[in-house]
Amino acid sequence: MVGLSAKGAATRERIVSGAAELLRTEGIVHTTLDDVLARTRTSKGQLFHYFPGGREELLLAVAELEAARVLSDQEPHLSDLTSWAAWQDWRDAVVARYVRQGPDCPLHAVMTQVATGTPGSHAVVVALMSAWEGALRTGVEAMQAAGEVAPEVDAAAAARALVATVQGGVQVLMATGDAGHLEAGLDLALAGLRPRGSG
Repeated sequence: MVGLSAKGAATRERIVSGAAELLRTEGIVHTTLDDVLARTRTSKGQLFHYFPGGREELLLAVAELEAARVLSDQEPHLSDLTSWAAWQDWRDAVVARYVRQGPDCPLHAVMTQVATGTPGSHAVVVALMSAWEGALRTGVEAMQAAGEVAPEVDAAAAARALVATVQGGVQVLMATGDAGHLEAGLDLALAGLRPRGSG
């Protein structure tokens, strides 16, 4: 963050990371600033020094952190969707990441924060979705250029559908512990992009 010393930046990062862990495990309703102070070994004066806007400003920082994680967890595959093998690697990485996380889902944490009605959090999610869909759309378009996806496929719609498939599958995974819906949804979505008659 601009204007912070290395020590100050580390303190701020510790507060945000600790708050993020609490939100993922305890939920936004049951997480208080006192909880964050205890988890991060931070004084109230320190917290308000870095987050003068209080709880809402801290939630926005957590939303930004979690949104960044959603995308970084899909790399390097998300930026190189130029073959069916690459798409399969991306699919496997997405499934493995969410299975490993179980109920601790960064995207869910971000969406929960949007429910508070904070305009900043809403903007973070809009930016996340735009970046995620943009990367997937670029991948679909690359496959179209290579003749591996039919030219009439709407790349933007395909990208939105893939994001929705992941989000829906993750919600079921969080509720049931079963990744089968996420896997089946992604497999069907990717199969639908292949030209008819292809292997």
